[in-house]
Amino acid sequence: MTLPTTRAAALAALERAFGSGPARLVQAPGRVNLIGEHTDYNEGFVLPCAVGRGTVVAGRPRADKRVRIVAADLEGAIDEFTIDGPVAAREDAPWTHYVRGCVEALRADAGLAAGADIAIAGDLPTGAGLSSSASLSIAVLQAFKTLHGLDGLGRTAMAGMAQQAEHRYAHCSCGMMDPLASAHGRAGHALLIDCRSYDVRPVAVPSGVTVLIVHSGVQRGLAGSEYNVRREQCEAGARHFNVQALRDVSESRFEAGAATLDPLLRRRARHIVTENARTLAAADALERSDLCTLGTLMRASHASMRDDFEITEKSVDRLSDVLNEAIGGEGGARMTGGGFGGCVVAVLPDDALSRALEAVEKRYQTPDGTPPMVLVSPPADGAGPLD
Repeated sequence: MTLPTTRAAALAALERAFGSGPARLVQAPGRVNLIGEHTDYNEGFVLPCAVGRGTVVAGRPRADKRVRIVAADLEGAIDEFTIDGPVAAREDAPWTHYVRGCVEALRADAGLAAGADIAIAGDLPTGAGLSSSASLSIAVLQAFKTLHGLDGLGRTAMAGMAQQAEHRYAHCSCGMMDPLASAHGRAGHALLIDCRSYDVRPVAVPSGVTVLIVHSGVQRGLAGSEYNVRREQCEAGARHFNVQALRDVSESRFEAGAATLDPLLRRRARHIVTENARTLAAADALERSDLCTLGTLMRASHASMRDDFEITEKSVDRLSDVLNEAIGGEGGARMTGGGFGGCVVAVLPDDALSRALEAVEKRYQTPDGTPPMVLVSPPADGAGPLD
């Protein structure tokens, strides 16, 4: 899909479900993480950028407390509820978890007093590691902000509400990276995010550099995977070092204290400690247009996710190898997202793009034998009105 197509789909779904009339439009992008995997809930550092695909919401405000939602991508499925009290989860329709969770956060924490009719359409593949869930949540929050003039609701506050909805309603203990990237995205920039302070620093992507995303064809699901298990293991590692989070453990402190740590927890903690260091170094390399160093760091990140954190998958490993071999020394590729499938991201010079695409076409097939989804996506702006 393209943005005009997604916008048209949202408007058409709104009219079919709830009648014609003026509508407001907002969007929120997905994100791709260049480096810094599973470091967010360890209060560490990440380096994502918003992508040119995401979620569009078309909506109209209501004067009463009723909320009506139609999902254009789910054959017009509809959900209805009121905000005259706490909004309950609807377990028979998982797609509603994010919407209901976000509306409840707005009701409880932002003084939302009236409902809306909204239609949702998106063009992000689910289970790809591009954060379709955060895109959906931020788009819903942006829609209510726009429809009801909640001008005091800032981007970081919206990200916190999206995270709260995912924890409480979708039962996934995610960090803040995804909603922060969707809310704060800036065209032409990656975002160095400190996941303790939630400070967001734009890092310019140099001209002549391409961000390439290739889907392995292996769909993943965080709540049904070992994502939450990894979080528990990291918390156990932090207790071993008597710190608030593994972000507080330097590489030298890790080496000094790792011998008495359970071997499995040692590998998990080593990934987080070294990934934080790699992420800071990668932001510096990107600012200096040093693609050689950036590529080395990205390849090391993938190896750490594969060997220490054990969140990659054979198809993802194969795809990463194909891209790294095609790119050579200037730039690199790694798995992106929570793991257990999804996409590989590559950062490479523009003049290496055709070589990388040719290598994927000739040397990689998805598990079902179909060509992989390929997305060339310059860093995009974050959430906001479309009209």
